[in-house]
Amino acid sequence: MAAIARFQFLQPYPISKPSVFFSKFLQSSPSFSSFSSIKPCRIHFRNFSVTSPLCSSSGSIPECPESSESSTSIVGDLLDYLNESWTQFHATAEAKRQLIAAGFHLLKENEKWDLQPGGRYFFTRNMSSLVAFAIGKKYSIGNGFHVIAAHTDSPCLKLKPKSASTKSGYLMVNVQTYGGGLWHTWFDRDLSVAGRVILRADDGSFLHRLVKITRPLLRVPTLAIHLNRTVNQDGFKPNLETHLIPLLATKTENATADSTEKSNVSSSNDVHHQLLLKILSDELSCKIEDIVSVELNICDTQPSCLGGANNEFIFSGRLDNLASSFCGLRALVDSCALPEDLSNENSIRMIALFDNEEVGSDSCQGAGAPTMFEAMRRITDCLSHQSAGETDFARAIRHSFLVSADMAHGVHPNFIDKHEEHHRPELQKGLVIKHNANQRYATSGITSFLFKEVARLHSLPTQDFVVRNDMGCGSTIGPILAAGVGIRTVDCGIAQLSMHSVREICGKEDVDIAYKHFKAFYQSFSSIDRKLNVD
Repeated sequence: MAAIARFQFLQPYPISKPSVFFSKFLQSSPSFSSFSSIKPCRIHFRNFSVTSPLCSSSGSIPECPESSESSTSIVGDLLDYLNESWTQFHATAEAKRQLIAAGFHLLKENEKWDLQPGGRYFFTRNMSSLVAFAIGKKYSIGNGFHVIAAHTDSPCLKLKPKSASTKSGYLMVNVQTYGGGLWHTWFDRDLSVAGRVILRADDGSFLHRLVKITRPLLRVPTLAIHLNRTVNQDGFKPNLETHLIPLLATKTENATADSTEKSNVSSSNDVHHQLLLKILSDELSCKIEDIVSVELNICDTQPSCLGGANNEFIFSGRLDNLASSFCGLRALVDSCALPEDLSNENSIRMIALFDNEEVGSDSCQGAGAPTMFEAMRRITDCLSHQSAGETDFARAIRHSFLVSADMAHGVHPNFIDKHEEHHRPELQKGLVIKHNANQRYATSGITSFLFKEVARLHSLPTQDFVVRNDMGCGSTIGPILAAGVGIRTVDCGIAQLSMHSVREICGKEDVDIAYKHFKAFYQSFSSIDRKLNVD
């Protein structure tokens, strides 16, 4: 509750119906008999419902202290963002909501843009990627872009195009694995579905709607040890095609009748269980036959929360990479919240959030597409009031700098030998600068120095990471974007444990450090960069 109390909404909205979380809070606290009595904690509500809970508590009701930490920390806001953002679509929609609330203007890629120095703008693509930017009032053609880039997707299970199946009296939901998940962690979890659907409207048009079923709906049960006696010796090695299929329900007579019910319109009704479609239609307040397409992820229903003896950890799914996305987004918004914040800025501050990083980024909405660079060229053209020449855009790229923000591997206390001896990032010790001589990360000596100089001037800690020579190295969108047009890039991230598990861990302090580092990057990089000449 303390985390929610710290969330300061820019535009309070009326409550459509109380969430289960707040209902339990009111019932368990005799002194809080009405919503009005919560005012001393300064809680600002926005429109929410059971389909989008604002839940950032572990279940207990802590106090709402008026401390300097509660007024400056963004941890509570991150928990709310994580709990809203079950899918890449919800993460982008929530980022869109926050940008509009902060005064950013929504652009459409397929419409003409009218941009002005001092303006703040953004656009989305596929409702799973987003680019937002703020133009310095002293910007002139050829000046650079200062960018933080992250991604909205995380490893998960996704429904197959034909998801309905039955086995041994159970209704099953067939899924695909997305990305490189630790799939054994998805067993015996309370799961549900979230994503987007396309609805047919009464006038024949189509509607794009997001949906989230917050109650536990699905489960992938493990096999009892009595039937697999050697599992602890041989290891748990599930077949991802045959063993990783969630249970939806028992095959009762009613469910059987529903599943064979004929649809008059939608082909989706032939390939997904009618029972599942009924749950979706109830949530969306539409008829089953109105659902013409679904794109759904399997999601863990346990809320993100603080943990540890001192509440120093964040326990959550999708920290990789929504923690980076939120810190970058919030840093951009807060770095230009006041009109005077851009008065002396001669560059353009930008954040780019991409989809499909976990599967290589090669998609229309991924970092492999020219989305960000097309936006840069288009911004340059608009501000020059003509088609900018190749030299204008090339000069802008040479002055630009990209921070590729993706979560980093913190040293695991039970597996210390998995880290290089002198590069063992710790939780709560600041952003991790990632290095790799084979360019799996885009960091160079120059970009590392410049980013660390931002931290030094603001008294912020940093750490360094390289992978062991006898182990393979992962990668990020950093090398993809750096190679796209030759933009200077540093790879960094918040240290975490359990990366790609259904539940991950990071340090609470690192979230605030990352936010401060990113905000300082936006506010001070221009002055730092001009002090160094390389070529």
